[in-house]
Amino acid sequence: MTESMVQYRSCNICEAMCGLIVAHDGQDVLSIRPDPEDPLSRGHICPKAVALQDFRTDPDRVTKPLLKRGGDFEEITWDAAFDHAAERIRAVQAAHGPDSVAVYLGNPNAHKFGNMLNLPGLIKAIGTRNRYSSSTADQIPHHVAAIHMLGHPMLMPIPDIDRTDFLLIIGGNPVISNGSMMTAPGYGRRMDAIKARGGRVVVIDPRRTETAERAGEHHFIRPESDAWLILSMIHVILSDGPARLGHLAPLVDGLDALAQAVRPFTPEAAAEATGIDAGTIRALARDFAAAPRAVCYARMGASTQSFGTLCQWAANALNIVTGNFDAEGGAMFTTPALDYVGLTSRKGKQRSYPERRSRVSGQPLYNGEFPVSTLAEEIETPGAGQIRALVTVAGNPVLTAPNGRRIERALEGLDFMLSLDIHVNDTTRHAELILPGTVALEEPMYDMVFHSFAVRNTVGYAPALFAPPHGNPPEWEVIARLAARLTGANSIGPTPEQVLAMLLPQGFHGDRITLDKLRSGGRPVDLGPLVPNLGTRLETPDGRLHLAPQMFLDDLPRLLTQTDARTVQRPFALIGRRQARSHNSWTQNSPRLVKGRNRCTVEVNPEDAARLGLRDGADAVVTSTAGSVTLPVEITAAMAPGVVSIPQGWGQKNGRLGAATQTATVSINDLTDDSRTDPLSGNAAFNGLPVALHPA
Repeated sequence: MTESMVQYRSCNICEAMCGLIVAHDGQDVLSIRPDPEDPLSRGHICPKAVALQDFRTDPDRVTKPLLKRGGDFEEITWDAAFDHAAERIRAVQAAHGPDSVAVYLGNPNAHKFGNMLNLPGLIKAIGTRNRYSSSTADQIPHHVAAIHMLGHPMLMPIPDIDRTDFLLIIGGNPVISNGSMMTAPGYGRRMDAIKARGGRVVVIDPRRTETAERAGEHHFIRPESDAWLILSMIHVILSDGPARLGHLAPLVDGLDALAQAVRPFTPEAAAEATGIDAGTIRALARDFAAAPRAVCYARMGASTQSFGTLCQWAANALNIVTGNFDAEGGAMFTTPALDYVGLTSRKGKQRSYPERRSRVSGQPLYNGEFPVSTLAEEIETPGAGQIRALVTVAGNPVLTAPNGRRIERALEGLDFMLSLDIHVNDTTRHAELILPGTVALEEPMYDMVFHSFAVRNTVGYAPALFAPPHGNPPEWEVIARLAARLTGANSIGPTPEQVLAMLLPQGFHGDRITLDKLRSGGRPVDLGPLVPNLGTRLETPDGRLHLAPQMFLDDLPRLLTQTDARTVQRPFALIGRRQARSHNSWTQNSPRLVKGRNRCTVEVNPEDAARLGLRDGADAVVTSTAGSVTLPVEITAAMAPGVVSIPQGWGQKNGRLGAATQTATVSINDLTDDSRTDPLSGNAAFNGLPVALHPA
């Protein structure tokens, strides 16, 4: 009988960091179960966690360096691969300048501690300023709001949902996502606990999501009108009486400017913009303000739209003026064992924002990244600074970025492309060279980013469970060795564990948390609930909390003159949706996650379906200015009239997806228009896209 061993670790597919018990025999996984003693997830996992083993054993996985010759990939040695990569990158730069090589970083990098440590060195070694990542597709408005209000992009307010009395969710579906920009595994149970203690959960969304169903209180809203709702709530609250700033009052600037700015956003005007009754808006605002502890959480639907940054600023402002910022049960700030904000502190440093603007369309650069919506045009457009080569690390922008097929066409014209990935996918198939990456169970686990976003302070570490195939180097080492080859360095620096051992004693809990203690303990450690701490952590140059940054005030006329983007030709607004068995594009090669019915459908309201002659399960054609797709119809009263929904992350042409599902799927980003952005942040405006719909 095979002897079973056990490792405790966190799942690193999504942000939830669910605690796992992985049983194995040293060679293979025997089982993956939830850990009931994990202090954050408390025994919760979703189907994705069990699929961790699939990525390691996937028969389509790239496990050796591949070089394209004559249109086909051939295996080469690691030394030959590093030499080829360095030679080709330098050749392109010699001909066209340092910025002719761009870097694109995909979502999985945020979960890989070793990658986070070594990618800055690779970008510096390449010497380019053209950097892109998936964060400008869905979350950069949060960071822009934090920069201008609090001084640092990662000083991020987190809903203290385990102690709140009133949770207002705008454009988020955390029952499915387990939080996004808010690590909260088992979110449904946490919502149930709010109601059990006499609290209230209200969801605002154009779709009656799984979260809305569980909350029991939901209001449909017109896509891209969320900022109207939040600002009108602030209007009501400030009209009723003075703001309650609590202990932050001595630090807050801009209250009078905010009060002046929200005057036009009356509930009556907001009702016309949002479709929510003015009386409902007034009641919602007053109930929120009267709650002992309340928090507004605005997420994906509020970020991925034309007014994404205004939404995130307004949500912060609503929490601030009601005394629910840096306060128990409101929007709070983590004190993680490894303080990313402290490590990258900007205190005392004067900066101007945006840091730069893109070459072709003048989109803003924040956090050293240009919006991914500009990637195709920067490759296509000749002139100084044109991108002629691309390095991608764990990213698939053809499926996950706006107007993905335009990006795909642009990739075909590059002089050179290098991808570090585990699959030949819709993006990496255009590469000249693919370097194989490692997967979760082959890497040490310390989630630096998402401990900073968690609803409770915890810390956990787990060593790599299995060795990479064929004696391959771990992914962080591939990155470090490529950087060394580009610079001519003789060494690659410390391991991620050596860096972690050095940094943990410098953190908030350095007197009790060391890497040796985490190793010996095995399980994650509870560091306690969130605590007020913003007063000592503000990173603005003047040490003040800026409630009404001028950049946001200057954008309000655009919101006030907003008109419905839908037209007679394209009378529907398209929104995305999250699914429990999907995470962007990279989980679709797991048969256990894609089996069963086709979940890549267009959801349509029954009245709209009847008017158009659409039948449940029959195909429909969805058309935008960027393209058209054909996919099955799913008729549901969960959709607001005039709004349709397609999930993110499907549309793979490569791998075994078709065999696993027996059904072709489409990418929502064959429809999204890369010219639709939030001008303040450059974030792609996926939601609210006008589309036409008719039977196939």
